[in-house]
Amino acid sequence: QVQLVESGGGLVQAGGSLRLSCVGSGRPFSSYTMGWFRQAPGKEREFVAAIFWTGGSTSYVDSVKGRFTISKDNAKNTVYLQMNSLKPDDTAVYYCAAKSWGSLRTPENEYDYWGQGTQVTVSS
Repeated sequence: QVQLVESGGGLVQAGGSLRLSCVGSGRPFSSYTMGWFRQAPGKEREFVAAIFWTGGSTSYVDSVKGRFTISKDNAKNTVYLQMNSLKPDDTAVYYCAAKSWGSLRTPENEYDYWGQGTQVTVSS
């Protein structure tokens, strides 16, 4: 069993930056592919970014490429999402998720564990 806790959300102006953190407990992160997802009001949850369990490869949704960076610190059992040049369209609740031995193409519904989410609000 893995417990995930996100933090780092908040209110920021357009063009600003935030860094989200997701700390895991229960099992080491080293064998987990980690993903970030988000859900805006009235919309379905969508994939944002993922990092392969080895930490060597990443994947991003097109709308955040060049602005967001996902990283993983296995020693700290923590995954990060650095978000730069934020836009109002990035406003959402952001969730981290873990998939044991997952791939970068693991579907959302196949992730094993989820955090409770952290709110990100970008004002124009």
